[in-house]
Amino acid sequence: MSPDNKKVKPAGEKEIETTGHSWDGIREFNNPLPRWWLWTFYATVIWGLAYMVVYPAFPLLKQATQGLIGYDSRASLEEDINHYNQANAPLDTALVSTALDDISARPDLAHYAATGGAAVFKTFCAQCHGAGAAGAKGYPNLLDDDWLWGGSLGDIHLTIRHGIRQEGDDDTRFSEMPAFGEILERPEIADVTHYVLSIAGSTHNPSLVNSGRKIFAENCADCHGPEGRGNRDLGAPNLTDRIWLYGRSQKAVAETITNGRKGMMPAWQDRLTEAQIRQVTYYIHQLGGGE
Repeated sequence: MSPDNKKVKPAGEKEIETTGHSWDGIREFNNPLPRWWLWTFYATVIWGLAYMVVYPAFPLLKQATQGLIGYDSRASLEEDINHYNQANAPLDTALVSTALDDISARPDLAHYAATGGAAVFKTFCAQCHGAGAAGAKGYPNLLDDDWLWGGSLGDIHLTIRHGIRQEGDDDTRFSEMPAFGEILERPEIADVTHYVLSIAGSTHNPSLVNSGRKIFAENCADCHGPEGRGNRDLGAPNLTDRIWLYGRSQKAVAETITNGRKGMMPAWQDRLTEAQIRQVTYYIHQLGGGE
């Protein structure tokens, strides 16, 4: 193997200069690039330079250079948004002035609310409740009929507008599951855990149910009701069904009783317009879980 540039002559061809690179006796020819390829490459370089001069290209501290034509993608987007907002203004006005329960009676408004609400939901709500609104652990499923604070159009609208446990909103709704680990002893927590599992139809220790029933009546019935069926005015869930926000295993129930729960739903009245809030309210309600 030789590292020197040499001309080699393949059988039946003229001598071709090599690059001097050789691997296991295989030499690299120094063939020139096709002219059409070179001219295409030069054209793309010229095009790129011209583009950087004409259009915004170089980032500065607060914005990019504007280019010769002064194009601004943000201004263009703002113009498009304003255009569609003006086009939808009559529908927004009608949506806001129509009672929530009457929207479905107007096909034009119902269609506008459902399609617009889907867009609002996917933008602002899907991160917690999932793209299909089926929820996750700690985030309610919006497709079923088990609603902590009520699933009517009015209830959903109130929840979206003012949130749950939203500090600074006078119309938000507050209630939280206290941490009974600071109130009850561990054996008492175990007893009431098995009582709750018994009324939920889950596997439990029958020998602990009676003592747990007494503890439940003294500490839990004020919110969840004497039979554990919940109270929507307080956001207290029904403990007798199979829909559990944090799970209904013995470990999950004991953890809830010990540490408490106080999930927070943000208020959207300062981030969404009233028309958008009504759109997503109607969209969620018509998914099938609303009442």
